Amino acid sequence: MRSSVSFADRRSAGIALAGTLKEKGYTDPVVLALPRGGVPVALEIARALEAPLDLLLVRKIGVPWQPELAAAAIVDGSPPDVVRNEEVIRAARLGPDEIKEGAEAEAREIERRRAAYLAGREPLPVAGRTVIVVDDGIATGTTVRAALVALRRRGPSRLVLAVPVAPAETLAELAPLVDEIVCLATPEPFWAIGAHYDDFSQLEDEEVVAMLAEARRLAPGGDRKPA
Repeated sequence: MRSSVSFADRRSAGIALAGTLKEKGYTDPVVLALPRGGVPVALEIARALEAPLDLLLVRKIGVPWQPELAAAAIVDGSPPDVVRNEEVIRAARLGPDEIKEGAEAEAREIERRRAAYLAGREPLPVAGRTVIVVDDGIATGTTVRAALVALRRRGPSRLVLAVPVAPAETLAELAPLVDEIVCLATPEPFWAIGAHYDDFSQLEDEEVVAMLAEARRLAPGGDRKPA
């Protein structure tokens, strides 16, 4: 079913979102994209804000006999952060070793992806900076929630969640985790994220790599630490 709220594609959504964000005058921003779909949205934001762009790699740690059920999540960083779902851990009776093994396996996958997308470059520092987390949309918010919890631990001066489209109830659940949410549309009823785009084509790894290279050309000094 076609949505009444529709963006031409992810870059168009990013340009629209960037226009709103640019008005806010953030200090020392860094833009973190959830791959792959968040990258073209985030690139336009990074361009408008003249800010560095990095990836925010998150992996679910599933219950061993029910992998789709998240017992925890691991978020890329130096070092990576493990965000536990204590309710699921208790219900599944998982011990520390099982969470540790799952975290180690997913950490290897994060490292593989960082090598593929970013040639193994270290994550950008976020302490003391305005951190803007970007995706092409949010449905349930499970992955984003883990990412925001981990990022808050790292001491950003301001934590902002920016997406083109999301359900209002999901944003309400995420609001306590951030300082600000910027979302262009909260349609009701909310269909799948792709229903709000004319073009929601799957991105290839090569496209992501090219966009990240473009972002580095736009903000070559983005890996600096704030004074």
